[in-house]
Amino acid sequence: MDSKTTEPSGVSIPLLSSESQGCNSSNGVDFHGKRQNGTSSVPTTLLFSTLIAVFGSYVFGSAIGYSSPTQSGIMHDLNLGVAQYSIFGSILTIGAMIGAIMSGRIADYAGRRVAMGFSEVFCILGWLAITFSKVAWWLYFGRLLIGCGIGLLSYVVPVYVAEITPKNLRGAFTAVHQLMICCGMSLTYLIGAYVNWRILSLIGIIPCLVQLLGLPFIPDSPRWLAKVDRLKESDSALQHLRGKNADVYQEATEIRDYTEAFQKQTEASIIGLFQLQYLKSLTVGVGLMILQQFGGINGIVFYANSIFISAGFSESIGTIAMVAVKIPLTTLGVLLMDKSGRRPLLLVSAVGTCLGCFLAALSFVLQDLHKWKGVSPIIALVGVLVYVGSYSIGIGAIPWVIMSEIFPINVKGSAGSLVTLVSWLCSWIVSYAFNFLMSWSSAATFFIFSSICGFTVLFVAKLVPETKGRTLEEIQASLNSYSSKR
Repeated sequence: MDSKTTEPSGVSIPLLSSESQGCNSSNGVDFHGKRQNGTSSVPTTLLFSTLIAVFGSYVFGSAIGYSSPTQSGIMHDLNLGVAQYSIFGSILTIGAMIGAIMSGRIADYAGRRVAMGFSEVFCILGWLAITFSKVAWWLYFGRLLIGCGIGLLSYVVPVYVAEITPKNLRGAFTAVHQLMICCGMSLTYLIGAYVNWRILSLIGIIPCLVQLLGLPFIPDSPRWLAKVDRLKESDSALQHLRGKNADVYQEATEIRDYTEAFQKQTEASIIGLFQLQYLKSLTVGVGLMILQQFGGINGIVFYANSIFISAGFSESIGTIAMVAVKIPLTTLGVLLMDKSGRRPLLLVSAVGTCLGCFLAALSFVLQDLHKWKGVSPIIALVGVLVYVGSYSIGIGAIPWVIMSEIFPINVKGSAGSLVTLVSWLCSWIVSYAFNFLMSWSSAATFFIFSSICGFTVLFVAKLVPETKGRTLEEIQASLNSYSSKR
């Protein structure tokens, strides 16, 4: 690799070769000029910071999972029809779009920690509004506030974790975001089977408070601190995150040089992102989010109980089976992220979701034809489980991992807001339309999802780069530069 690559504006971006990248070097020089041995252990500060951050992911998951086990209780207690409950389920995504629009700006100007804290205030107020609601409007208002909170969290959590983590651990640590979403969703399903919907919303406040109280005890992102010219704090935060005996000289130098180079360019607005130099990053980031959502995930997890009932299967057994599949396979995806790479996991995941939707569609076809009545509910369950398991192992986490990796620091806020906004817009379309699509034709609904998942395979094979084992600066410079190819 060349030592430099030139941006179209003429800014030289320093690039270190992979052999010279610093945080794991065993013979580097620290800030005090001392030779020291590297360490393979993961520093406590890095683990604790990641844990506090991904409590926000748990909040995200619990908010998404809330509408499934509470559907019958809320509709009965507040006398809501299917259309009104569809508004309740989907209004979360309206709030998330609002949060997504704000997410990049808040995270860029106030910092990643402040953005996470701000989001939890929205979530706590939202859960309280749902808990004490007596009419549908308060229910909607609370769900909208929670949506604003998780719209912020869905951007800032993976970005923060990616920015604090060394390259050899970044994929796995960032994928913990999806694992905690999975845990939040799954535990909400299980707890919701045994408690009233008002109590379940109160329980939702607990992880919000855990993150809010833990944020003052973790460092902010070294890359964000460098971006706002707090260089000493950036060096100090990096040293804490890597361990007091770690050599961080090369990594700190690369962060500083790369940030200073991009500071010479003006920060791009969302409109300013549509330039040739950012075309590939935008195509990959936005494309993955669109395909992730139009593959049907939010319709399936928002209304899992009603799907199992429509298929003639026990909703409680189906929900427990989903949890039993989802958590282990999400964990497997985390463990494989930095071993197999992003692209292979995405390809396997997309093929699996395509097959799962096809099986679910087949079960509804058999049901409509009154064939194999004893088998079709089992095929539906197998299809949903294959879909959820395949989604969990790859396509659930990896688009967020890649989104946090591919945009340079001068456009990360605007680009992250745009990608997150697109994700939630697509999520709203799917979650709002899902019940109506199922009423129209359950089989056709799942055939549509299966086709989109099949297209995802082609998209990944043709366009998505492998980012495993590369620093953020290497990834961003290679994707967002074209002049060197002239």
